Amino acid sequence: MEDSSAYAIIAGYEALWERSSRMLAFACEEDWNRLLEEEADYVVDVERLSKLEGGQALDANQSERKALLLEGILENDLDIRRRLEKRREELAALLNTSQRKRSVDSAYRATSGSRVLGGPARFQKGDA
Repeated sequence: MEDSSAYAIIAGYEALWERSSRMLAFACEEDWNRLLEEEADYVVDVERLSKLEGGQALDANQSERKALLLEGILENDLDIRRRLEKRREELAALLNTSQRKRSVDSAYRATSGSRVLGGPARFQKGDA
């Protein structure tokens, strides 16, 4: 393999690691919109790197560097997934609370139009 191709591959993995680090930072900040934007670019970069690499072999030093970068990318990914799972649980709890509130509101609305049985006949003005 040409040295320039090997350097481009390693540079691609370094860029992926940097992007995954930014994604993790956005997840830590709970900036979900920026995380999604960065993730879309990440997917494009992964596809581009996959085509560039094309099964080409790297020398021992390059393979070691690639392995270290992949390890960092996977660690970032795991941390991002944990934070996303926590966010999903928070949203599920909010949704559950909202659904319960709607159920209670609906129950009160349904009973607000009903009258107490025998109410008007039992309680006449002047009865004490």
